[in-house]
Amino acid sequence: MRRLIAQLVKFGLVGGTAFLIDYGLLVFLTQICHVHYLVSASISFTVALVFNYFASMRYVFHAREGVSQVRLFIVFAILSVIGLGLNDFIIWAGVQLHIDYRIAKIGASAIVMVYNFTTRKLLIEGRGRQMTDAAVKE
Repeated sequence: MRRLIAQLVKFGLVGGTAFLIDYGLLVFLTQICHVHYLVSASISFTVALVFNYFASMRYVFHAREGVSQVRLFIVFAILSVIGLGLNDFIIWAGVQLHIDYRIAKIGASAIVMVYNFTTRKLLIEGRGRQMTDAAVKE
C-alpha cells in the first residue's frame, strides 16, 4: 500500500507539472496567439505529453521485465491519443454548454488524469500483460 501511495504522489507531481505546461500553453496559444481553443488544446496536450512520458517512465511507472522501450512508447502513445480525444471532447462539450474553455480544461484534466493513471498502471506495469501483448506486436 505504501508503494501505491508513493507512486500516486509521484504521479501527482509529474502530472501537476505536465498540467501547468498544458494549461499555460493552452492559454498562451489561445489568448496571445489567437489560435482556436481546440487546436491550442491539442498542441498543449501533446507538448505536455512528451514531458509526461519521460518523467513518468523515469519516476512513476516501472515497466515489466523484458518489454522493449519501443513497445512501451507505442502503448503509452496509444493510451495518450485516447486521452487527447477525451480531453478535446470534454473541452468542446464544455464550450457547447457555455463553459469557458479554461474551466472546461480543468475538468477535462481531472478526468483524463484518472484515465491515465488507471490505464498506465494496468498496461505499462504489467497488470494487463495479455492486452499489451495482443495490442502491440514487437
